[in-house]
Amino acid sequence: MYPNDNQQTNPYDYLNQIAPKTPKKFDVFRQKPVMIGAIILAVFTGVMIFAAIVGSLSGGTTSIKTLSARLASTESTVGSATPNIKNTKLRALNGELKIQLTNIIRDLNPVLVTYKITSKSIDKNIISAESNTKILATLEDARLNVQYDRVYAIEMNTQLEKTILLMRQINNSTSNNKTKIFTDVSIENLEKIQVQFEDFNAANG
Repeated sequence: MYPNDNQQTNPYDYLNQIAPKTPKKFDVFRQKPVMIGAIILAVFTGVMIFAAIVGSLSGGTTSIKTLSARLASTESTVGSATPNIKNTKLRALNGELKIQLTNIIRDLNPVLVTYKITSKSIDKNIISAESNTKILATLEDARLNVQYDRVYAIEMNTQLEKTILLMRQINNSTSNNKTKIFTDVSIENLEKIQVQFEDFNAANG
């Protein structure tokens, strides 16, 4: 006798082995929630990426609107200070600042057009926050106390520092070439004047 003679093959098992395998059906209904979840995730990711790109290109339109309002307010303050300044050096410095602000506001206009910003589209809260009402009141008190030049130089130095900082923030947050060029040039020009105000304060403090 041979060892394999006792191991008989079950006919049912044999038929199962040689029968063609039936492919498993893809259960659409069972997979549907997973598919919907994947689609929603993909759409959400796409929206977030788009928002990030737009934000990067714009540099944040709120910041640019704030800059526009601040420059206009500062220009108004500089203009009203002209007849009140007594110091010859400070008067010349103020005149130089007025020219620079006029040029910067002019150069800002094409940037505003790029982002479709108009004077009417700037929020009233921004305009109110950047209003020069408070600084004008401070300067009037200084004038009455015969301290106009010293107080004006201090206030303007602070205003220029804040404006330069805002320009840097816009520059760092945008990939728009026109905006970068504008802020680079404006920062360089304002810094030269801001340092002179700082030096004036140090000498007359």
